[in-house]
Amino acid sequence: MTFSRRLSRRFFQTALVASAAALAAGYSIAQTFPDKPMRIVVGAPAGGTADILGRVLAEGLSAQLGQPVIVDNKPGAAGILGLQELLKSPRDGHTLMIAVNGLVSEIPHVVKMPVDPLKELRPLAELGRTGLLMVGSPQLSATNVKEAIAYIKANPGKVSYASYSTGTMSHTIGLEFNKLAGTDMLHVGYKGSPPALTDVAGGHVAFMFDGPATSIPMIKGGKIKVFATTAPTRMKALPDVPTFAELGYKDLTEVVWMGLWVTPDVPAAAQTKLRDAVMKVLQLPATRERFAGLGLEPGSNATPDELIRGLRVAFDRQAAQLKAIGFKPE
Repeated sequence: MTFSRRLSRRFFQTALVASAAALAAGYSIAQTFPDKPMRIVVGAPAGGTADILGRVLAEGLSAQLGQPVIVDNKPGAAGILGLQELLKSPRDGHTLMIAVNGLVSEIPHVVKMPVDPLKELRPLAELGRTGLLMVGSPQLSATNVKEAIAYIKANPGKVSYASYSTGTMSHTIGLEFNKLAGTDMLHVGYKGSPPALTDVAGGHVAFMFDGPATSIPMIKGGKIKVFATTAPTRMKALPDVPTFAELGYKDLTEVVWMGLWVTPDVPAAAQTKLRDAVMKVLQLPATRERFAGLGLEPGSNATPDELIRGLRVAFDRQAAQLKAIGFKPE
């Protein structure tokens, strides 16, 4: 046998051993994972959409995986504090994060981030999707979008709108609204929806673009008004609320989705087991009913790789939109 053939044979044998070891390690992880309590990091305050989803998912995952699952709120900095918490945690799959897709596709354009989220995050599953709602103070005389625009124009430089965090779609959709409607609302950023909605309800801020999970209870309680949704179709939870597209503002059609994320270096076997458990939880009638009550449509069945490709497209589109409206980081 020649030297080259012996070397080739040795390389092949080594590769087989390595492959078998990897398969054995993966099988071992799949059998034992999770082997301790788990944690879902939520980069938003208690009571927000991400927090509510986190608690629904934590209960379901605990039943599926046989381990306690706690929700750990790390609000602020447009979700970056939650991201930092995930990144400094052990990369073994026992720490997960719930965050909106904008953390990857929007925030990097407007806030200096400590890492590149397209490289440091991997979406395991899309949990739910929805449009935003344009809501307003109950003290406003306006009852529809046309009257809201008239009110803003009648008070130049005096009307403000809130967002649940600077740099998110809640912020940038207001900039796009200003451009399309010819208004000049001033932006006020908050650390989450609950404190922002409190100020809207109190009349300290006139308007807000918010997710339905936090807005719907206040709308139904008469604490805030609702004008329109950025969703492509009317929401089942608010069938009387028109879409912006219906009102002639098709460029204000935007959808956000909440995802469950890990770091890419979490063992593949653990990622697979986690995704399988999550997908089972999302199919439960109780989960679907809870999500519908929050104004959320079920998430897609897109694979992690499909979600990543979509995020890259959204990242590029957001960059073009921000440039087109002349957005300047605050």
